[in-house]
Amino acid sequence: MKEVMKDYVMKHKNLRLEKVTTENYWELGHLCVKKEQETFVGPNFYGMAYAYATVAEGKFAQAFGIYDGDEAVGFAMIGHNSYAYEGCPEACKHSYDLWRFMIDEEVQEQGYGRDALKLLLDYMLSFPDGEEDTITTSYTKGNTAAMNLYLSVGFAPNGEEDGDEVCLVLPIK
Repeated sequence: MKEVMKDYVMKHKNLRLEKVTTENYWELGHLCVKKEQETFVGPNFYGMAYAYATVAEGKFAQAFGIYDGDEAVGFAMIGHNSYAYEGCPEACKHSYDLWRFMIDEEVQEQGYGRDALKLLLDYMLSFPDGEEDTITTSYTKGNTAAMNLYLSVGFAPNGEEDGDEVCLVLPIK
């Protein structure tokens, strides 16, 4: 198995992922990105609803709050082999996929994104829903911050697109 971000030292030592529950649902739902970033990621409430619907269909999805101590600083959602819609990129059909990932506007540009990505990748590499060969994600064209973050840790475009999103693949085996 490929080691991802092996030598990376986290800046925020108290950063952790916490599964979405009825206790933190509203807090996480109200986190938001900067106004100019709203076209890059949907509202967290939509992500949590989609995760719930995916699980209700018997597929794997997990939504997380990203916390620094007791402070919610972001939201993320992953899936595994959960895509089945027409036009879905082939790479996403059999992979762990980082579906949603955002850091709240109040704490952006402080290293939370890279630290949280490390935690999310480590979680996916624990294979919570069975082993896989790749991790996928995507970014909306024009979102250079997301593109640069993903490319910097080893994701690469595979030539597939999903609407206005560029598909990225990270081989892990």
